[in-house]
Amino acid sequence: MSPRFDDSRRRLGAALVAGAVLVVALSLAVSAALAPPISTAPAGNASDRTVVGVQSTTTQGRLVALGPDGSELWSYGNAASYHDVTPLANGSVLTTFVEHGYSRCGPYDAPCSRTGVRIVDPEPEPQVVYEWTFPVRTSKNSEVHDAEFLPSGELLVADMDRERVFTLAPNGSVTWQWNASARYDAPADPTTTDWLHVNDVDRIGEDRFLVSVRNANELVVLERGRGVVDVVNEGGDPTVLNRQHNPQWLGPDAVLVADSENDRVVELHERGGKWRVAWAADHAGGIGFDWPRDADRLANGHTLVTDSRNNRVVELNASGGLVWSARVPTVPYEADRPPGEYPAGAAYDGANASVDGGDLQLPLFAYLLASARHVVALPYWLADWHLALATAALVPFLAGCWLFVRG
Repeated sequence: MSPRFDDSRRRLGAALVAGAVLVVALSLAVSAALAPPISTAPAGNASDRTVVGVQSTTTQGRLVALGPDGSELWSYGNAASYHDVTPLANGSVLTTFVEHGYSRCGPYDAPCSRTGVRIVDPEPEPQVVYEWTFPVRTSKNSEVHDAEFLPSGELLVADMDRERVFTLAPNGSVTWQWNASARYDAPADPTTTDWLHVNDVDRIGEDRFLVSVRNANELVVLERGRGVVDVVNEGGDPTVLNRQHNPQWLGPDAVLVADSENDRVVELHERGGKWRVAWAADHAGGIGFDWPRDADRLANGHTLVTDSRNNRVVELNASGGLVWSARVPTVPYEADRPPGEYPAGAAYDGANASVDGGDLQLPLFAYLLASARHVVALPYWLADWHLALATAALVPFLAGCWLFVRG
């Protein structure tokens, strides 16, 4: 084979490699340059603070309080993850968390993880003033995700480890408990598997509680002493709810839910014995929601959304328009404004419903991108089509490498 032919093949190979790299690099550069901003705090936002529980997947978890302009007022770490946050009347914050490295491990080998609740007082410097925990086999899918104080002074707790909700007296004793096995077929030991992922419980009336059973795509209403008395999305239709988080009871026939795996927040209304989507939002500020895990109807009628994989908290009006947003690295779980989720703002009457169909997705690449975001921090503007383009560019890139080497 002639040297001239070899040179031509090398040049062609180099051109193919350079072209493939250039196309991918340009697509990333243009997307980054044109991406809408994560944070926007227009004048007139009257909120004094927003408290956020940061779960994190790449760093330590933390609590953070944001001012009206999205700036950080204070933060506190010392945990692997934080989840639920509830501002208390005295300015402190009730939160749920998990942390590693404990020596008191009960039936498990030390060092172990423990999960439970903390109260953090931000003044004069953030510090833990109360803590209650118990050991878990693993810190993954076994955390306490939600807790709130009841008028009785008891703590109401949602426990994913043993798939239960219970009340805790000030002295640390369990005063009442509902096990999910009373309704759902249980494995031999719920602590060995991510069975139901019971991730939220709220008091919605006297001895009535709303419970999120994530892996069943259902919400159940419990009555103390009676058990389950109502079910939202019974049968677990994933087009209505798909691995949801942090539902908020808006009234006897309305509930607001972070419909996480459907990448949206929805308001469901009960009509004729069936719960249906009455309002939904799947984006804010030109950025599609990515695994939102909290949605609260505020007293002003707006909706506060924790957009987890986009590392931000946003506030929407009834028509889905962006009012306020702030960046909160990494992987926020829940956000609350004083005085907390309750009393909840009013349900939407449907007149301003904004039910979005969602952006077109490439299923395989959307799944791969979502999986990657669980383990590594990625730019919020990175889309599934970037992965598809990079995959397509591999063909000329590899062909170019082969031609160059063979040349």
